[in-house]
Amino acid sequence: MSGRNVTVVGLQWGDEGKGKIVDALAGHMRYVVRYCGGANAGHTVLVGQEKFALHLIPCGVLRQDVCNIVGNGVAFDPVVAWKEISALRQRNVSVDGENLRISSAANVVMPWHKLQDTLSEASLAEGKKIGTTARGIGPCYSDKANRSTAIRAADLLDASILGEKIRAIVEIKNKIFAALYDAEAMDAEAIVSEYTELGKNLEAMICNTGGLLRAAVAGDVPILFEGGQGSMLDVDHGTYPFVTSSNVTACGVPSGAGIPPSAIGRVVGLIKAYSTRVGEGPFPTEQDNELGDTIRQAGNEYGTTTGRPRRCGWFDAFAVKYATDLSGVDEFALSLLDVLTGLSELNICTGYRIKGQVQEMFDPAKMSGVECIYKTLPGWDSDITGCRTFDQLPAEARDYVNCVEELLQRPVGFISVGPERSQTIVHHSGTEGLDK
Repeated sequence: MSGRNVTVVGLQWGDEGKGKIVDALAGHMRYVVRYCGGANAGHTVLVGQEKFALHLIPCGVLRQDVCNIVGNGVAFDPVVAWKEISALRQRNVSVDGENLRISSAANVVMPWHKLQDTLSEASLAEGKKIGTTARGIGPCYSDKANRSTAIRAADLLDASILGEKIRAIVEIKNKIFAALYDAEAMDAEAIVSEYTELGKNLEAMICNTGGLLRAAVAGDVPILFEGGQGSMLDVDHGTYPFVTSSNVTACGVPSGAGIPPSAIGRVVGLIKAYSTRVGEGPFPTEQDNELGDTIRQAGNEYGTTTGRPRRCGWFDAFAVKYATDLSGVDEFALSLLDVLTGLSELNICTGYRIKGQVQEMFDPAKMSGVECIYKTLPGWDSDITGCRTFDQLPAEARDYVNCVEELLQRPVGFISVGPERSQTIVHHSGTEGLDK
């Protein structure tokens, strides 16, 4: 195992606050790598009074001397990427071929993917909808597996190849969409023109990133792997079919970045002090009531990418323990502890019952009729946003953290008590850089 590398993964249903921890660690890394997902993931970083919402560009772009990589496992949307690059440049953040590299093997999200996402979701009956962000991610991965209707970032570099592929694929997609959805035909030439221009804009950034990273691994150069979404949305290991379309756990790092499994390094699992979920799907600890509204308002629980209100509920230690073991988590980063301030009682789900029978292990395929088993702890009223050491937290907050550690059998290395870089408590971390 590479001792200098770190993998950061979300252990719930996404939105765990990965942006802040990645930003904190990035200052000690040479490379920060996105290995999964696409523009359906949003990471928010607060630097001083400036707020940055990043969707495709890795969070390390806000640090000097860091090379940011969009790996081959990412569904790469050049339209979103170019808008994001342009917006960062307008805010005096340097983004060029020196600090941003895009894998030539990454599959490209095209207009027909977004159209298919919208049309297919609209065609589903109520109660059957997946809750997609309509960013075209699922259809892009489908075409990746289909191969003959896929476009990769390398194709953006050759206008003749790109044009030939787009025209052929649009002809196929127009027939399918007309037959299934009675949709209007797409204009192939307009797409060719737009994506040829995007290829020119991004040319200096597209390269063989897998080779670059394997050389870094061989040279013991520190790398941070930045996950998107959360483990419970993993296409293989999440609450299927209400999941994303990629492997978002640490299991997805080797294939999504092009590095050996031994190189993922220390795994830091991100957990919120409570639970949230966007879109459809099972959510056993959900509080669809006044308490859920209180948490949503206190935590500003609205999607970075979609703006949709997030469903809110108690911390689910039973589900998180499953995700912890799946990714081989070494320590946790506990975020948004401050949001729980003011609640008189706090519940933590320690297990499930189904039809009265206590479940011995978490099974994402058995989520119907789940009844939560809760442990109740006292809350706290004092403001904790100014705390910088564990001992400064009120006793009830310390007990809550200790309970999480006990239930999950791993140390909480990092505690976030506010959105700013400085609002961080280093607790039981074995990861270099959390205290910088």
